[in-house]
Amino acid sequence: MTATVDIPIWLLVLILLFAGIAALDRVLGPTVRWFLRRRMERVVAELNKRLERPIQPFKLARRHDMIQRLIYDPKVAEAVAMHTRETGLREDVAFEEARRYAREIVPSFSASAYFGFAIRAARWLSTRLYDVRLETVDEAALAAIDHDATVVFVINHRSNMDYVLVTYLAAERSALSYAVGEWARVWPLSRLIRAMGAYFIRRKSRNALYRRVLARYVQLSTSAGVTQAIFPEGGLSVDGRVAPPRMGLLSYIVAGFDPRARDVVFVPVALNYDRVIEDRVLVAAARSGDRRFRGSFLTGARFAARWLWRRVTGQARRFGVAAVSFGAPLSMKAIRDETPQAGPTTVADMLMARIAAQVPVTPVPLMAAALAETGTPVMAEDLLARARTLLPPGVTRPEDLEGALRMLKLRHILVDGPDGITIRPGQEAVVEYYAASVEHLIRPRRIASEPAATAES
Repeated sequence: MTATVDIPIWLLVLILLFAGIAALDRVLGPTVRWFLRRRMERVVAELNKRLERPIQPFKLARRHDMIQRLIYDPKVAEAVAMHTRETGLREDVAFEEARRYAREIVPSFSASAYFGFAIRAARWLSTRLYDVRLETVDEAALAAIDHDATVVFVINHRSNMDYVLVTYLAAERSALSYAVGEWARVWPLSRLIRAMGAYFIRRKSRNALYRRVLARYVQLSTSAGVTQAIFPEGGLSVDGRVAPPRMGLLSYIVAGFDPRARDVVFVPVALNYDRVIEDRVLVAAARSGDRRFRGSFLTGARFAARWLWRRVTGQARRFGVAAVSFGAPLSMKAIRDETPQAGPTTVADMLMARIAAQVPVTPVPLMAAALAETGTPVMAEDLLARARTLLPPGVTRPEDLEGALRMLKLRHILVDGPDGITIRPGQEAVVEYYAASVEHLIRPRRIASEPAATAES
């Protein structure tokens, strides 16, 4: 026991270093964590003074505590027991599987990351890429929402820019909690997204245990009042239209709603763009008949690098208008009072109808719709005149139409010919994609104008 042991100097230094780190962790660790936690609480308290909907304590809970709460939830425990019966696994193995799913789903929200970085980055990127316009918003209706209610923004999914644009426009209302797919699980992007309060989901998973863990997380956060933003279409629209809803996250929220507890208020949000960054990728996916996009993280990185280079060299142009409309809120308690048996499908249909009815009519989709009306070749004056007849009052300024025509030519979608403007061969599907986003809004105006036109002739 008292024998001398000879060790190299480097090993002694290493042992002392690890011992020092362990001692600091035991002695100073709790104090440092307490200091950082108090600092975060002060930051959140200041933020909550100016936010329309304060950040809920559930969102600020430590990630480890939230994972523990989720995996020991009675309904998750029930799902674990069912999983063991169905698969023949031991209960401890199934429990560890549930824990793994919980660790994958639960975010690690940082108020500093969200309000110190994400909001500023979202504002900078949105306003550099687009002329951002807030088309319609009923401020009185939004302000009248019960402050104790959980607000869920329900959004049509046009582009991955939707996350950025809505985060920017909702910055003064609250911190939004998003569900993001597998595309975002790339380091270090995943760490940043998790710190902004987003949670990862496996969109195509059919594992019943995974679905139960995900459902309980969504229901717990909803019952705790966390403001959320969901895309009920389940993915980007490949044809430009508002797609039918997929009964995923929305069904979890509706199924977990308790009329005796906190109300859930859905706010329909509709977006449209003069240029969807992924438009050709989406058109190719629609043409192939599946959703295996050719795009990837590297494709997006190359696009970002080219755009940044253009910014540095002064050659970058905005991608036209990006417009957002906030619709009238829809309360779950009000729905249940009117229709006690209303389920997820009924609620989803009501929300998607409201979203479709308020999709902003931006200049490029309007010009695409006019092209579909007139056919090609067509003289520029005739095309602009037709677009003006389709122009909904008060949404798109007439002077924007000429800019939209220039943009379509710069992107080599339209070309000037001896007989007028024509669609470049191979770009017909892109024009149809943009026209489809406003087709359901343009058609009623066209039908209404036809009898008057006939009478004049």
